[in-house]
Amino acid sequence: MEKQYFAHETAVIDEPCEIGAGTKIWHFSHVMSGCKIGEGCTLGQNVSISPEVILGNNVKVQNNVSIYTGVICDDDVFLGPSVVFTNVINPRSAISRKCEYKKTQVDKGATIGANATIVCGHHIGRYAFIGAGATVTKDVPDYALVVGNPARQTGWISEYGHKLHFDKNGIAVCPESGEHYQLSDGRVDKM
Repeated sequence: MEKQYFAHETAVIDEPCEIGAGTKIWHFSHVMSGCKIGEGCTLGQNVSISPEVILGNNVKVQNNVSIYTGVICDDDVFLGPSVVFTNVINPRSAISRKCEYKKTQVDKGATIGANATIVCGHHIGRYAFIGAGATVTKDVPDYALVVGNPARQTGWISEYGHKLHFDKNGIAVCPESGEHYQLSDGRVDKM
């Protein structure tokens, strides 16, 4: 059976792994055995995907990103250049903690900006936006905009990536899509 994905000649693909149709794997990237990569994904230059990592469809991974065991990214996630994931909360060189990997879940449509660090064991909600250089040390709600070190929420963001401004009734409209959002009880939902 002919492969239905593209891998640059310098990429290393360890079998067995699953790689969906239309996925592109670029220069010097390493896809390790046991991972699952969906359809239509792009892995930039010098990307490393560890065993048991799961990437949904249309995930974009920019250059120099390492995604370690325990990370799951749903469909349409964007990982900016040099994003860092961890998978052990208290690593030590002389102590093996491979049985202590913590799960990190990145939900559909979330964006993680360049050079952000995601401390393991946290959940990043749907369409959340992590600013460049942020250090995420706790869960991030759906549609939240977080920045800084440690990352703190500074607002809410639409599925199109625009900051949302809510009226007195808790309604905001995305300026690009025209979609409406409701802020209620500290959470945002698309209407």
